[in-house]
Amino acid sequence: MNRIRTSLIASLALLMTGALHATDEPAAPEAPPSWPQSRSFAQLGENKDLLLLGVHNSQQVEFTLPRDRIAQEASLRLDYTPSPALLPGLSHMRIYLNDVLMDTVVIEAEQLGRRTRQQVALAPKLVSDFNQVRIEFVGHYTDVCEDPGHSSLWLSLGRDSTIELREQALTLRNDLAFFPQPFFDKRDRNPLRLHMVLASTPDEQTLQAAAVLASYFGSLAGWRGAEFPVLFDRLPSSMADAKPGHSLVLATNERRPAFMDDMERFPPVAGPEVRLIDHPAASYSKVLLVQGRDEDELALAVRALALGGKLLRGERAEIRDVQSLASRKPYDAPNWTPTDRPVRFAELIDYPGQLQTRGLMPRPIELEVRLPPDLFVWRNQGIPLHTRYRYTAPTANDESRLNISINDEFIAGLPLISGPQNRQETLRLAVSPHETANARDKLMVPSLKIGARNTIRYDFSFATTFGSAQPDRCQTTLAVDNRALIDEESTIDFSGYYHFIAMPDLAAFTRSGFPFSRMADLSETLVLMPATPSAMQIGLMLETLAGIAAQTGYPAINLSLSHDWREARERDADLLVFGDMPEGLEQTTELNALLREPGDWLLQAPARQSAQMRAPARLEQAAFPAEARVEVKAQGPLAAIVGVESPFVSQRSLVALLARDEQDFRLLRQTLSDNGKLGEIQGAVALIRESGVDAQLVGSQYYVGYLPWWLKLWYLLSAHPVLLAVLAALSALLVAVLLWRALRWAAHRRVQEN
Repeated sequence: MNRIRTSLIASLALLMTGALHATDEPAAPEAPPSWPQSRSFAQLGENKDLLLLGVHNSQQVEFTLPRDRIAQEASLRLDYTPSPALLPGLSHMRIYLNDVLMDTVVIEAEQLGRRTRQQVALAPKLVSDFNQVRIEFVGHYTDVCEDPGHSSLWLSLGRDSTIELREQALTLRNDLAFFPQPFFDKRDRNPLRLHMVLASTPDEQTLQAAAVLASYFGSLAGWRGAEFPVLFDRLPSSMADAKPGHSLVLATNERRPAFMDDMERFPPVAGPEVRLIDHPAASYSKVLLVQGRDEDELALAVRALALGGKLLRGERAEIRDVQSLASRKPYDAPNWTPTDRPVRFAELIDYPGQLQTRGLMPRPIELEVRLPPDLFVWRNQGIPLHTRYRYTAPTANDESRLNISINDEFIAGLPLISGPQNRQETLRLAVSPHETANARDKLMVPSLKIGARNTIRYDFSFATTFGSAQPDRCQTTLAVDNRALIDEESTIDFSGYYHFIAMPDLAAFTRSGFPFSRMADLSETLVLMPATPSAMQIGLMLETLAGIAAQTGYPAINLSLSHDWREARERDADLLVFGDMPEGLEQTTELNALLREPGDWLLQAPARQSAQMRAPARLEQAAFPAEARVEVKAQGPLAAIVGVESPFVSQRSLVALLARDEQDFRLLRQTLSDNGKLGEIQGAVALIRESGVDAQLVGSQYYVGYLPWWLKLWYLLSAHPVLLAVLAALSALLVAVLLWRALRWAAHRRVQEN
């Protein structure tokens, strides 16, 4: 009996132990999310179809993969049209991924001269952070004595060809040593999207800190663009099968989002700090907590991220102090070409090897030069361009040329001779539209062709003679692998030019962030927000400042933000306004769009002037008054961007992004993220509807910058030739009268002396 009792107790113990072990088993690991990703050649930078030839038979397309994901599947969908003169079966394409042959695509008879789509599998294990897909065309038009340069050897590779991946998220440690990853990865070509999470009803200092943080990520994103959806009190929802999204959270001990109410999980901080955590609902999404005991410490933590993010490490970083070593100077934005000294090409390159090219038909060498939009280059002796270049010398003095152009405007062609391989040319990119060009000395570029973003292009064109390809005399010659480069010590010099521009000019604002970007840290900018801004209004403000930082390449760490318009009256600053204009101000300034609740009040310009604004406006264009006031009551979103002179300080600007409701602000945000619509914004007022942008130059102009009085007078009079002719005649008459009086006085004096 005792034995039976003992065995029953043992069995019961085993069952209880098993139950306990069953409850202690770890939960199944979260399945990593995966999603399809498609990138066309156009999205990867190839804006037109690629033409493969017999002598230029290879094209390379590059794509990247962020650090926090891997490729599960990979393929290439080719969209191509082969020449109808090719030999089918013998002509083909070779597809390489990172210099590894993936497949051979044979051109069939039914494909000749027709658009064809074909899928090619790529090895996902070869896909890394930086990848190259190379397509080589091997074409034949005859099986006896071919000419590699024959016009029938071509294949058009469509820009709609696509690289398709299935990406899978990777588990990342919460380590700030990799910051700004995963929030920004320079390998990712997609627009940056980060959620900005704030406590409800954020105050001015919190909004200012959010603006600085958004501008920091905007300066990193650059041409990609940045989007900041704003959420109050909650993190974005995250689905297990969706692409991970990351969030930025700004909080203080007294003012924090509602999801941080758990004091054990989110304890109060003892000072400014930055902390990296997992999203509570999805570990593959990260959350960056930027915290401080009060708003001043929160601002200190944000400045530490913007200026010293590379010093962070670990899951949590405490900020001790942030000190700016030197104050910014006007026009010293990192993305802008310096205008106070000659600039070496080595300072302008974006990647190694940019100034080199090779091949039978080498790719052009392009160099981007970004300039402040107010650079005054009117009627001067030209922009010095000192170019050094080397190249593979041709066997004889033939028709080989180096063609130089700027902004697609041809400048000159220089011969590539068979003598010394090292050459240099001192050219002058003139900015007067009335001068002529000399290929060896002064190369003239019309002033209207010089813009905020300029591209200098060098085309090395080598004349090549192949062997004879006639049926009775077949002789082949191996083509030379031509190489050329522009020396990094070449220089361009924009020094000695004044800064002067006619305003308002909304094109300068959308293109370069001017006049706010004059100081890269926006230290002379005051942002004016409504007293209780909505999430849509805050998002518009963040994305606008991120766009300005993308142009300058520097965060707006010294930006000022306020709800009180009285501060604008006391500050010597440019004003950036979001929302509505305050009562009374619209009557004291020439605002050209007043958006109010009763209706949409628009001041329309004369039809003849509106037509002139369809073309780029010259700075000296005369101002004109508004002609009519029209009241409209209608449905549908309508917004406006207005530029006027500040009513408080002369030579200061006010740019207002005006809207009434959420639809209007959404339309504004969409417009500012659309490069096509941004190009239509110019003049003094841009009315934005779903159908497009209507830009007009209305009201009086004002001038910002400095010119010597004599140059400014001559410039202003140049727009009025009749007045200039009258003044010239009056001056000549005055000189003649003075000379006549002087001669009479001299004659009278001689008579008296005699």
